[in-house]
Amino acid sequence: MSCRLLLADDHALIRVGVRAMVNTLPGYEVVGEAEDGRQTVQMARQLQPDIILLDVSMHGVSGLEALQELAIAVPDARVLMLSMHAEAEVVLSALEKGARGYLLKDAAVDELHQALNAVGRGQRYLSSAIAEPVIEQALARSQPHVPAAQSLTERQIEILRLISRGVTTRLIAEGLGLSVKTVEAHRAQIMKRLHIHDVAGLVLYAVREGIVDPDD
Repeated sequence: MSCRLLLADDHALIRVGVRAMVNTLPGYEVVGEAEDGRQTVQMARQLQPDIILLDVSMHGVSGLEALQELAIAVPDARVLMLSMHAEAEVVLSALEKGARGYLLKDAAVDELHQALNAVGRGQRYLSSAIAEPVIEQALARSQPHVPAAQSLTERQIEILRLISRGVTTRLIAEGLGLSVKTVEAHRAQIMKRLHIHDVAGLVLYAVREGIVDPDD
C-alpha cells in the first residue's frame, strides 16, 4: 500500500518538479496538490493523506499559518515542510507548530526519500544543511534539560557521539567491532533511557551535554 502525499506549494513548476521526484520513489504517490494554506487544509480533510509536503511561504494563508489548523483537521497526518527558507528561527517555528521535518527545496531526490521515510516512521527530519544552525538556535533558547547522561554506559555514550557526528550504523559497527544489530540495540536503549525518539533529538542532546562539539 502506497504512502499518500498531499503537495502544497503556490508555484506550479515546483509542484511539477516535486511530483516527478516522488514518482521515482517506490511506495509513495501524490494524491493531491494545493496552492495555499487554506486549500491545503480543505484538501487534507477530504483526502486524509499520510504525509503533507508543505511550503512555508504561500500566497494567502502561509504554510506556517496552516500548520495549527492541520493539526486539528488531520491529526494523524505528518507534515514535512519543503522550503527555500533556511533560517533557524523559521525552521524552529515550523517544528514548534507541529511539523515533523524540514527539507530545503534544493535537496536531491535521495534526501527527499530519506525525509519521507523518517517522517513516515514518526521521526523528525532536518536537512543536513540546516541542522547545525537550528541546534545552535535551540541551545540559545535554553530549552528544558533532558535526563543526564549518567544513565548511559560508556559504550552507549561512544555510540551516541558517533551517531551525532552523522556516522552510519554500519560504519559504527565496523569501527567498534560490533554487529549492526548490537549497534541498533544500543541506539534503542539510548533513546529509551533519554526519552528521545529521533536522531535530531539525540544530536541536540549530545551537543547540549557536551558529548560532541557543534564544530566537530
